[in-house]
Amino acid sequence: MSLWRAIAAATLFAAAPALLAGEVPPEARRSGYSFMGPDTRAMQDDDTSNPGMLFVLDGETLWTKKTGSVDKACADCHGDARSSMKGVAARYPAFDKALARPVTLDQRINLCRTNHQRASPLPYESRDILSLSAFVSHQSRGVAITAGDDPQLAPFVERGRNLFMQREGQLNLACTNCHDDNFDKRLAGSPITQGQPTGYPIYRLEWQTLGSLERRLRSCMTGVRTQAYDYGAPELVALELYLMSRARGMPMETPAVRP
Repeated sequence: MSLWRAIAAATLFAAAPALLAGEVPPEARRSGYSFMGPDTRAMQDDDTSNPGMLFVLDGETLWTKKTGSVDKACADCHGDARSSMKGVAARYPAFDKALARPVTLDQRINLCRTNHQRASPLPYESRDILSLSAFVSHQSRGVAITAGDDPQLAPFVERGRNLFMQREGQLNLACTNCHDDNFDKRLAGSPITQGQPTGYPIYRLEWQTLGSLERRLRSCMTGVRTQAYDYGAPELVALELYLMSRARGMPMETPAVRP
């Protein structure tokens, strides 16, 4: 599939070299939901049909499960997530003063585990980290994204923007070439969206599971034939921060469903 996508991408951009729209203006920004067909939309809209909700339910269980050497649960510190976590995911990645850099929601969960629960960090893309992240993010469904408004994040947002605009890989393509210049077209049969990260972690039918924004970014890097950054790399965090900041004001959808 990735080889076919790479061939399709090369064909698409070879046929349309003059399409250079630049960044999508704020008033024209659209959720990936608006690019989906009726079946995919219906799956996302119905919590009983949305497979991502199974992860949310697992996360709810983990929220109250005591763990680590101090035998504490997330709920012991944060209480009822429906109130304490409302709006939290909408502001991540957020600046961490102790680390002097932004951290993603997944990284924040693991920092809480190691610092407050005295538990081992959960592996990236593991069922447990995705479930906890989905549960916390779900509490912000419908809340407007506010990520990137902290002045301390400005240089990191700019780094992410530069990475988004930077051509790379054997196909010599940047993120902006798909998601700013050619959205509303199709690539290997799938719609090209604006790349607005409103519903992560999302359930992708291609993956048949829930996945993080970092996984999606790494897939794109593989698609343009470049070396993907490791999970948790500063470059991926900066890219996630930039994407969330450019979606500022758009409502959270977690867990979204995509092809």
